[in-house]
Amino acid sequence: MPAPKTRCAWAGTDPIYVAYHDTEWGVPVHDDRLLFEFLVLEGAQAGLSWITILKKRDAYRRAFARFDPKKVARFDDKKLAALLDDSGIVRNRLKIASAVRNARAFLEVQKEHGSFAAYQWGFVGGQPVQNRWQSMKQIPPRSAISDAFSKDLKKRGFNFVGSTIIYAHMQAVGMVNDHVVGCFRHRAVARLGKA
Repeated sequence: MPAPKTRCAWAGTDPIYVAYHDTEWGVPVHDDRLLFEFLVLEGAQAGLSWITILKKRDAYRRAFARFDPKKVARFDDKKLAALLDDSGIVRNRLKIASAVRNARAFLEVQKEHGSFAAYQWGFVGGQPVQNRWQSMKQIPPRSAISDAFSKDLKKRGFNFVGSTIIYAHMQAVGMVNDHVVGCFRHRAVARLGKA
């Protein structure tokens, strides 16, 4: 019988969390739709646990037009009211309105940079930052890069994009490899980041 895999401690034992840790977290994402999805989900997570959001992810995909920013940008007051009645998502008026506002800002960034991925990855020179943390306690809640990224997003009209939220976003989409070195995913994710 193979030895159990060593994972980052936050992954715990919940199958949804374990699957997310093992297959998605830290994997470099260059697809704009998926980047928009993570931006919306990270904003929705503010003040809540990430597992809460992961469990609602399918409902979010349904409610937010599979995270097509062009469609979300067109959501009107009637659609926002319907979303506030949707028990599958976090029914917070500010967070829901923020997703629509962010979709509009997202489209402006795409126009300016050709893709949101090109803009976002520019903050790390196109390559993931490869950290070598020995323990979870060493991982910061934010960085100079997330500070700069957050500040620029706010300047462009985005909401729910504070530095801590943006650092979590950067971790999720592989802009930083924050798997601890003892985690079985650390080396695999590091290889994915090589050009």
